[in-house]
Amino acid sequence: MTRPGKRKTLAQPLAGRGVSLFTAREVMYAIRPAEPGDGIRFRRVDLEGKPEIPATIAHLSDKPVHPALEKLPPRCTTIEVGGASVATIEHVVSALAGLAVTDATIELDAPEMPIFDGSAMPYVIQLNAVGLVELDARTEPIVVVEPIRIERGEAWIEATPSNCDDARAFRYTYELDYGPNPAIQPQSATWAAGDDYARELAPARTFSLDHEARAMQAAGLFKHLTPQDMLVLSPLGPIDNELRYDNEPARHKLLDLIGDLVLAGRPIHGHVRAHKAGHALNHEMAMRLVAP
Repeated sequence: MTRPGKRKTLAQPLAGRGVSLFTAREVMYAIRPAEPGDGIRFRRVDLEGKPEIPATIAHLSDKPVHPALEKLPPRCTTIEVGGASVATIEHVVSALAGLAVTDATIELDAPEMPIFDGSAMPYVIQLNAVGLVELDARTEPIVVVEPIRIERGEAWIEATPSNCDDARAFRYTYELDYGPNPAIQPQSATWAAGDDYARELAPARTFSLDHEARAMQAAGLFKHLTPQDMLVLSPLGPIDNELRYDNEPARHKLLDLIGDLVLAGRPIHGHVRAHKAGHALNHEMAMRLVAP
Protein backbone atom coordinates (compact mmCIF):
# COMPACT_ATOMS: atom_id res chain seq x y z
CA MET A 1 0.00 0.00 0.00
CA THR A 2 1.29 3.47 -0.84
CA ARG A 3 2.28 5.39 2.27
CA PRO A 4 2.07 9.20 2.34
CA GLY A 5 5.17 11.19 3.26
CA LYS A 6 5.63 13.97 5.78
CA ARG A 7 5.29 17.51 4.50
CA LYS A 8 8.24 19.80 5.14
CA THR A 9 8.99 23.53 5.27
CA LEU A 10 11.71 25.93 6.40
CA ALA A 11 12.51 26.33 10.09
CA GLN A 12 12.87 30.09 9.55
CA PRO A 13 12.91 32.56 6.64
CA LEU A 14 15.97 33.24 4.51
CA ALA A 15 16.83 36.12 2.21
CA GLY A 16 19.27 36.76 -0.61
CA ARG A 17 20.03 38.74 -3.73
CA GLY A 18 21.44 38.03 -7.16
CA VAL A 19 21.26 38.91 -10.84
CA SER A 20 18.80 37.27 -13.23
CA LEU A 21 19.89 35.43 -16.37
CA PHE A 22 17.67 36.75 -19.16
CA THR A 23 16.53 40.11 -17.77
CA ALA A 24 19.92 41.00 -16.21
CA ARG A 25 18.26 42.59 -13.18
CA GLU A 26 19.35 42.61 -9.57
CA VAL A 27 16.79 40.64 -7.60
CA MET A 28 16.01 40.62 -3.90
CA TYR A 29 14.26 37.47 -2.71
CA ALA A 30 13.16 35.70 0.43
CA ILE A 31 12.00 32.13 1.04
CA ARG A 32 9.57 31.80 3.93
CA PRO A 33 7.99 28.91 5.83
CA ALA A 34 4.46 28.00 4.77
CA GLU A 35 1.51 26.13 6.20
CA PRO A 36 0.80 22.49 5.39
CA GLY A 37 -0.92 22.26 2.03
CA ASP A 38 0.22 25.66 0.79
CA GLY A 39 2.64 24.03 -1.62
CA ILE A 40 5.34 26.03 -3.36
CA ARG A 41 4.25 29.51 -4.37
CA PHE A 42 5.83 32.77 -5.45
CA ARG A 43 4.87 36.28 -4.38
CA ARG A 44 5.73 39.37 -6.46
CA VAL A 45 6.24 41.95 -3.70
CA ASP A 46 7.07 44.65 -6.27
CA LEU A 47 3.57 44.59 -7.76
CA GLU A 48 0.37 46.09 -6.42
CA GLY A 49 -1.43 43.64 -4.17
CA LYS A 50 1.64 41.41 -4.00
CA PRO A 51 0.07 38.69 -6.18
CA GLU A 52 0.82 35.06 -5.42
CA ILE A 53 1.57 32.55 -8.14
CA PRO A 54 1.37 28.84 -7.24
CA ALA A 55 4.13 26.73 -8.78
CA THR A 56 1.71 24.38 -10.52
CA ILE A 57 1.23 23.33 -14.10
CA ALA A 58 -2.12 25.15 -14.15
CA HIS A 59 -0.16 28.41 -13.93
CA LEU A 60 2.48 27.62 -16.56
CA SER A 61 3.09 30.59 -18.85
CA ASP A 62 4.25 30.69 -22.45
CA LYS A 63 5.29 34.33 -22.07
CA PRO A 64 8.89 34.69 -23.36
CA VAL A 65 11.19 36.04 -20.68
CA HIS A 66 13.04 38.11 -23.34
CA PRO A 67 11.92 39.27 -26.81
CA ALA A 68 14.84 37.41 -28.41
CA LEU A 69 13.29 34.12 -27.28
CA GLU A 70 9.82 34.74 -28.68
CA LYS A 71 10.05 32.19 -31.50
CA LEU A 72 12.24 29.64 -29.70
CA PRO A 73 11.29 26.67 -27.48
CA PRO A 74 11.14 27.63 -23.79
CA ARG A 75 14.60 28.22 -22.32
CA CYS A 76 13.29 28.36 -18.76
CA THR A 77 10.14 27.73 -16.74
CA THR A 78 7.75 30.64 -16.19
CA ILE A 79 4.54 30.75 -14.19
CA GLU A 80 1.90 33.45 -14.26
CA VAL A 81 -1.34 34.65 -12.64
CA GLY A 82 -3.30 37.60 -14.00
CA GLY A 83 -0.34 39.13 -15.80
CA ALA A 84 2.05 38.71 -12.87
CA SER A 85 4.78 36.26 -13.78
CA VAL A 86 8.01 34.76 -12.47
CA ALA A 87 10.59 33.25 -14.84
CA THR A 88 13.52 30.88 -14.38
CA ILE A 89 12.01 29.19 -11.34
CA GLU A 90 13.37 25.72 -12.13
CA HIS A 91 16.56 25.94 -10.06
CA VAL A 92 15.02 27.15 -6.82
CA VAL A 93 12.08 24.73 -6.98
CA SER A 94 14.48 21.91 -7.88
CA ALA A 95 16.45 22.73 -4.73
CA LEU A 96 13.27 22.63 -2.67
CA ALA A 97 12.24 19.30 -4.19
CA GLY A 98 15.74 17.90 -3.74
CA LEU A 99 15.52 18.63 -0.01
CA ALA A 100 11.92 17.32 0.13
CA VAL A 101 10.40 20.73 0.95
CA THR A 102 6.70 20.64 0.09
CA ASP A 103 5.54 24.02 1.41
CA ALA A 104 7.31 27.38 1.02
CA THR A 105 6.63 30.92 -0.18
CA ILE A 106 9.23 32.62 -2.36
CA GLU A 107 9.04 36.41 -2.42
CA LEU A 108 10.87 38.47 -5.02
CA ASP A 109 10.91 42.04 -6.36
CA ALA A 110 11.46 41.23 -10.03
CA PRO A 111 10.00 39.07 -12.83
CA GLU A 112 12.82 36.51 -12.76
CA MET A 113 14.76 34.57 -10.13
CA PRO A 114 18.55 35.05 -9.83
CA ILE A 115 20.81 32.72 -11.79
CA PHE A 116 23.94 32.82 -9.54
CA ASP A 117 26.44 30.37 -11.11
CA GLY A 118 23.73 28.50 -13.02
CA SER A 119 23.32 25.79 -10.38
CA ALA A 120 20.94 25.15 -7.48
CA MET A 121 23.71 25.04 -4.89
CA PRO A 122 23.34 28.63 -3.59
CA TYR A 123 19.71 27.87 -2.69
CA VAL A 124 20.61 24.53 -1.09
CA ILE A 125 23.28 26.20 1.07
CA GLN A 126 20.79 28.79 2.28
CA LEU A 127 18.07 26.22 2.96
CA ASN A 128 20.41 24.01 4.94
CA ALA A 129 21.66 27.03 6.89
CA VAL A 130 18.19 27.96 8.19
CA GLY A 131 17.12 24.35 8.66
CA LEU A 132 14.03 22.41 7.66
CA VAL A 133 11.18 21.06 9.77
CA GLU A 134 8.58 18.38 9.24
CA LEU A 135 4.96 19.47 9.40
CA ASP A 136 2.08 17.75 11.11
CA ALA A 137 0.58 16.71 7.79
CA ARG A 138 1.22 14.24 5.03
CA THR A 139 1.17 14.34 1.28
CA GLU A 140 -0.04 11.69 -1.11
CA PRO A 141 2.33 11.17 -4.03
CA ILE A 142 1.32 10.86 -7.65
CA VAL A 143 1.68 7.13 -8.22
CA VAL A 144 2.48 6.15 -11.79
CA VAL A 145 0.37 3.06 -12.42
CA GLU A 146 0.64 2.88 -16.21
CA PRO A 147 3.45 4.00 -18.53
CA ILE A 148 3.22 7.50 -19.97
CA ARG A 149 5.40 8.37 -22.96
CA ILE A 150 5.64 11.61 -24.95
CA GLU A 151 7.75 11.86 -28.09
CA ARG A 152 8.76 14.87 -30.17
CA GLY A 153 11.12 13.84 -32.95
CA GLU A 154 14.22 12.26 -31.41
CA ALA A 155 13.36 13.63 -27.96
CA TRP A 156 11.14 11.78 -25.55
CA ILE A 157 10.16 11.53 -21.91
CA GLU A 158 8.43 8.68 -20.12
CA ALA A 159 7.13 7.83 -16.68
CA THR A 160 6.81 4.19 -15.63
CA PRO A 161 5.66 2.51 -12.41
CA SER A 162 8.16 2.04 -9.60
CA ASN A 163 9.15 -1.47 -8.60
CA CYS A 164 9.12 -0.44 -4.93
CA ASP A 165 6.12 -0.22 -2.59
CA ASP A 166 7.56 2.69 -0.60
CA ALA A 167 5.74 5.92 -1.51
CA ARG A 168 9.05 7.76 -1.41
CA ALA A 169 10.41 5.56 -4.19
CA PHE A 170 11.30 7.65 -7.18
CA ARG A 171 13.92 7.62 -9.89
CA TYR A 172 14.77 10.30 -12.43
CA THR A 173 17.10 9.70 -15.36
CA TYR A 174 18.27 12.12 -18.02
CA GLU A 175 20.06 11.05 -21.22
CA LEU A 176 21.86 13.83 -23.07
CA ASP A 177 22.90 13.30 -26.68
CA TYR A 178 24.07 16.09 -28.99
CA GLY A 179 25.12 13.56 -31.61
CA PRO A 180 28.68 13.72 -33.05
CA ASN A 181 29.54 16.98 -31.32
CA PRO A 182 33.13 17.32 -30.06
CA ALA A 183 32.10 19.84 -27.40
CA ILE A 184 29.89 17.45 -25.48
CA GLN A 185 29.76 13.66 -25.53
CA PRO A 186 26.62 11.56 -24.97
CA GLN A 187 26.11 11.15 -21.23
CA SER A 188 23.46 10.42 -18.63
CA ALA A 189 22.67 11.03 -14.98
CA THR A 190 20.29 9.48 -12.45
CA TRP A 191 18.88 10.62 -9.11
CA ALA A 192 16.84 8.25 -6.97
CA ALA A 193 15.38 7.89 -3.49
CA GLY A 194 18.18 7.92 -0.94
CA ASP A 195 20.64 9.88 -3.12
CA ASP A 196 22.14 13.11 -1.79
CA TYR A 197 20.79 15.95 -3.94
CA ALA A 198 23.21 18.49 -2.44
CA ARG A 199 26.22 16.39 -3.38
CA GLU A 200 25.07 14.76 -6.61
CA LEU A 201 23.01 17.39 -8.44
CA ALA A 202 22.84 20.82 -6.82
CA PRO A 203 26.33 21.98 -7.98
CA ALA A 204 25.66 21.12 -11.66
CA ARG A 205 25.45 24.31 -13.72
CA THR A 206 23.43 25.33 -16.73
CA PHE A 207 25.58 25.28 -19.84
CA SER A 208 25.78 26.55 -23.37
CA LEU A 209 27.79 25.62 -26.42
CA ASP A 210 30.18 28.35 -27.53
CA HIS A 211 28.37 29.16 -30.76
CA GLU A 212 25.01 29.28 -28.94
CA ALA A 213 26.39 31.70 -26.35
CA ARG A 214 27.79 33.96 -29.07
CA ALA A 215 24.47 33.95 -30.94
CA MET A 216 22.55 34.81 -27.78
CA GLN A 217 24.88 37.70 -26.96
CA ALA A 218 24.49 38.97 -30.52
CA ALA A 219 20.71 38.92 -29.92
CA GLY A 220 21.15 41.07 -26.82
CA LEU A 221 21.21 38.38 -24.14
CA PHE A 222 23.81 37.49 -21.49
CA LYS A 223 25.96 40.58 -22.06
CA HIS A 224 26.35 40.84 -18.27
CA LEU A 225 27.99 37.40 -18.16
CA THR A 226 31.32 35.86 -19.19
CA PRO A 227 32.41 32.19 -19.49
CA GLN A 228 33.91 32.58 -16.02
CA ASP A 229 30.40 33.25 -14.69
CA MET A 230 28.64 30.46 -16.60
CA LEU A 231 29.61 27.13 -18.15
CA VAL A 232 30.36 27.60 -21.87
CA LEU A 233 31.62 24.56 -23.78
CA SER A 234 33.84 24.54 -26.84
CA PRO A 235 35.32 21.55 -28.72
CA LEU A 236 38.42 22.00 -26.54
CA GLY A 237 36.44 21.93 -23.29
CA PRO A 238 35.04 24.57 -20.92
CA ILE A 239 36.09 28.14 -21.72
CA ASP A 240 37.81 29.86 -18.75
CA ASN A 241 36.19 27.31 -16.46
CA GLU A 242 36.30 23.68 -15.28
CA LEU A 243 33.71 20.93 -15.11
CA ARG A 244 32.49 19.98 -11.64
CA TYR A 245 31.57 16.47 -12.86
CA ASP A 246 32.51 14.55 -15.99
CA ASN A 247 28.79 14.50 -16.83
CA GLU A 248 27.88 17.94 -15.46
CA PRO A 249 25.66 18.87 -18.44
CA ALA A 250 23.53 15.73 -17.99
CA ARG A 251 23.33 16.35 -14.25
CA HIS A 252 22.11 19.88 -14.84
CA LYS A 253 19.47 18.70 -17.31
CA LEU A 254 18.35 16.28 -14.60
CA LEU A 255 18.26 19.14 -12.06
CA ASP A 256 16.00 21.07 -14.45
CA LEU A 257 13.77 18.02 -14.99
CA ILE A 258 13.24 17.67 -11.24
CA GLY A 259 12.40 21.37 -10.97
CA ASP A 260 9.98 21.32 -13.88
CA LEU A 261 8.11 18.31 -12.50
CA VAL A 262 7.51 20.19 -9.25
CA LEU A 263 4.70 21.77 -11.28
CA ALA A 264 2.83 18.47 -10.93
CA GLY A 265 2.15 19.62 -7.36
CA ARG A 266 3.02 16.39 -5.54
CA PRO A 267 5.97 14.00 -5.27
CA ILE A 268 6.07 11.43 -8.06
CA HIS A 269 6.22 7.73 -7.22
CA GLY A 270 7.72 6.17 -10.32
CA HIS A 271 10.63 6.30 -12.74
CA VAL A 272 10.83 9.33 -15.01
CA ARG A 273 13.30 8.99 -17.86
CA ALA A 274 14.04 11.77 -20.36
CA HIS A 275 16.07 11.58 -23.58
CA LYS A 276 17.13 14.83 -25.29
CA ALA A 277 14.16 16.50 -23.61
CA GLY A 278 13.89 20.16 -22.69
CA HIS A 279 11.52 22.31 -20.67
CA ALA A 280 8.65 21.89 -23.14
CA LEU A 281 8.58 18.09 -22.83
CA ASN A 282 9.07 18.32 -19.06
CA HIS A 283 6.06 20.61 -18.82
CA GLU A 284 4.00 18.27 -20.98
CA MET A 285 4.85 15.36 -18.69
CA ALA A 286 3.78 17.39 -15.64
CA MET A 287 0.44 18.01 -17.38
CA ARG A 288 -0.02 14.32 -18.17
CA LEU A 289 0.80 13.30 -14.60
CA VAL A 290 -2.00 15.44 -13.15
CA ALA A 291 -4.53 14.76 -15.90
CA PRO A 292 -7.71 12.99 -14.68
